[in-house]
Amino acid sequence: MLERAIAAVKADKTKALEMFNKGEGGFKDRDLYVFCVNGSDGVETAHPTHKGSKLTDMKDVKGFAFGEEIMRTATEGKISEVAYMWPRPDSDTPVEKVTFFTKVADQICGVGYYK
Repeated sequence: MLERAIAAVKADKTKALEMFNKGEGGFKDRDLYVFCVNGSDGVETAHPTHKGSKLTDMKDVKGFAFGEEIMRTATEGKISEVAYMWPRPDSDTPVEKVTFFTKVADQICGVGYYK
């Protein structure tokens, strides 16, 4: 899903972000979805529930600043991953989540799955 999202952002960023926010075009499947943030300030440009939030403010229940880690290590042309504890949608109980992410032009985009 992330590779398709990268191609979509490269083809038409505005349209891609709109599809990601709406979960259209196969960019949402149960609890899998694409998110993107501005590479300069970390403000989420695409997310099903957190659009407008700052990724750099997000920490898991153990205090791990996974948002800062994503912002610091995202590299164009390289898919990286980070693991952290995060509740599934519609739950308050944190479980391990692994997010794959990369930089695409001025965006940092990712897709995560719950273990």
